[in-house]
Amino acid sequence: EAQLVESGGGLVQAGGSLRLSCRASGFRFYEHAIAWFRQAPGKEREGVAYIGNSDGTTVYADSVKGRFTISSNNAKQTNYLQMDNPTTEARAVYYCGELYQNWVGGRYLNRAIYDYWGHGPQGTVSS
Repeated sequence: EAQLVESGGGLVQAGGSLRLSCRASGFRFYEHAIAWFRQAPGKEREGVAYIGNSDGTTVYADSVKGRFTISSNNAKQTNYLQMDNPTTEARAVYYCGELYQNWVGGRYLNRAIYDYWGHGPQGTVSS
């Protein structure tokens, strides 16, 4: 069974940086896509970044372009979300989701398509 575990959340200050990790197991990581979503109190979960591990395609929400960078280390089966100089909008619980890349069909940041999710709490970003 697929499992995703987020880590790296914490306090970030204006002008600072933070890197979240998503450690995957139970599936062929290099054949799958990983996307990060975030949920702030009282708001719906929204997609922020996507990467296709088989071809390196990346997609970002407009709100994070230029500030967030998504990457994967296929050998370590780990995905990363680097946040540089985040705004207060970045304060949220972050979740990573995965899907077999061939099934994404251009719906990169559509939360409904992702099969498995991390549990989030270790991906909490506050400031």
